[in-house]
Amino acid sequence: MSKSNVTSRMVWQGLALAGLIAGSVATASSALAGECPAGKMQANVRPMVDHKPVGVTDVTLGSINLEKQPANIRDRELRFRKLTIEPGGIVPWHSHDDRPALIYIQQGEIVEYASNCSEPIVHKAGEIRPEVAGTSHWWKNLGKETVILYVGDVRKDPHDHNM
Repeated sequence: MSKSNVTSRMVWQGLALAGLIAGSVATASSALAGECPAGKMQANVRPMVDHKPVGVTDVTLGSINLEKQPANIRDRELRFRKLTIEPGGIVPWHSHDDRPALIYIQQGEIVEYASNCSEPIVHKAGEIRPEVAGTSHWWKNLGKETVILYVGDVRKDPHDHNM
């Protein structure tokens, strides 16, 4: 292959990659949906409930001890999981005050009942839900389709099996 063909191919690959990144950024910004409706945010508006897990399968796909990485974050683990929630299934009440997470809704539709939102929040396939300090909630699958979530979180206690 001539030098000009290699250069031309590299340029086209670079343009394709730039287009893919730009498309991903545009999609990611629109994928952040399923937020508390305007005017419905209020601290501690929803009390804690004591639902047990129902129809939920939680599988850890991988984890990294962050203390052993260059970031050297003591007593923290980066974990990636797959949650499957059957119709009628419940992810029980839990807090993210000490465990930030990103939730990707891969399949289905699920309803979140957050402590700081007076209305239920509906999450649909393709959306990403950031969960940070100040977030306490529970989720329920009210639909007829199994919901699949992929969860990346940073937890302190590897023995903490809370969702």
